[in-house]
Amino acid sequence: MQDWRKEYRKEFAKHLKRLIDNSNYDIATIASIGDIESKSIYRILADENEPKITTLLPIAKGLGLHPKDLYDFDFSFDIKEK
Repeated sequence: MQDWRKEYRKEFAKHLKRLIDNSNYDIATIASIGDIESKSIYRILADENEPKITTLLPIAKGLGLHPKDLYDFDFSFDIKEK
């Protein structure tokens, strides 16, 4: 996998964790509201899956956020390819 993609996934997972921690919901509740399985969220947080829009839209709904808020974090594309 390309280094920048791996780093992006890691930073995205950190950002999502912060959003979840700052919400009034646990992962099971977010998943229930968004009508997805909790394991989909856990896999993103564990950097096992690359976040896809079909998963992120329900997560945003579960968090009560606009989907653009999931992408509102700093990330550098200056990582060099090997």
